[in-house]
Amino acid sequence: MEWLYLHMPISGVDLFWPGLVILGLGVGILGGFYGMGGAWMITPGLNILGFPMAFAIGTDIAHMAGKSIVSTIRHAKFGNVDYPLGIAMMLGTMIGFEVGAQIVMFLERIGKVDLYLRIIYLILLAFIFATVLLDYAKLKKKEKLAKEKGEQLDKLASGVTWYKTLHKIKIPPVMNFKEAQIRVSIWLPMIVGFATGVIAGLLGIGGGLIRMPALIYLVGCPTHVAVGTDLFEVMISGLYGTFTYTWKGRTELLAVFVMLIGAGIGAQFGAVATKYFKGIIIRVLFGSAVCIAALSIGQKLIARMYDLKWLDDVSTVTILGGLSILMVIIVVKAVIGMRQEVKMKKMGQA
Repeated sequence: MEWLYLHMPISGVDLFWPGLVILGLGVGILGGFYGMGGAWMITPGLNILGFPMAFAIGTDIAHMAGKSIVSTIRHAKFGNVDYPLGIAMMLGTMIGFEVGAQIVMFLERIGKVDLYLRIIYLILLAFIFATVLLDYAKLKKKEKLAKEKGEQLDKLASGVTWYKTLHKIKIPPVMNFKEAQIRVSIWLPMIVGFATGVIAGLLGIGGGLIRMPALIYLVGCPTHVAVGTDLFEVMISGLYGTFTYTWKGRTELLAVFVMLIGAGIGAQFGAVATKYFKGIIIRVLFGSAVCIAALSIGQKLIARMYDLKWLDDVSTVTILGGLSILMVIIVVKAVIGMRQEVKMKKMGQA
């Protein structure tokens, strides 16, 4: 079965290439759907398939940059991108990214990069998953109270509203962001950009793993605008990240090319699919993806600690299988939605 493996010339490892295609296609769909590069699943996925963590980070960032360009263009057509908001975050993201990348280089030198980054991943994913669950529970409670009063809850409402407190901080300059429909101090998106930039450089992600929820819960963006704006920021940080990691010799371009074959197709479909899901459903599916990633990383960590080869294989099945299930859910719902839309147009013309 040697034909199923590709030799990576820079890192020197042999990789299961069908796994690369599945990762590219699945994360292309999920990335376009959630508004992020999907690196928070690709990086551990590449590591699980056999890449050293530093190469997994650099390779994924290069893949993410190419795919996010396609997704951003698609979302822009639907009016889901707030460019001024994305640009406001850009400076903080660049500075934070380099801080994170330098930390990775230090951990690699002392031989602790794989262990420490897996632990950080688990903590971060657990926190985000808990936040999504809290958001869902609070929103359901609001819907119940509104129903009892005979009222209709705003479709853009969210359960977690930390942004309302942050919006009260009016440190000049204060700006209006048209697409996001918010008026906030420009320092808020800049600080969010810096924090997500550090995470991006440290964990090899575009920052979307925390920036999309941060845009919703901290900045106050509607979910669909958060998706498009985050992809725009992922594209910018990804291009910079590709440069800095390639300069450091940690980018495997052959793997990038293989993943982009599937990602280019998946990203466009994922962006279209957001039209047919409510904001809360997008956030719930996002939480499910986070849970899958956390489970696979935990399995990998335990397998390496106790030398359990079978659990190592299970971790690969978990992340690839989980990606595939979420991908099918999104594709089926989108196809049904598109068919209904076409049917309604035909009835209108008749």
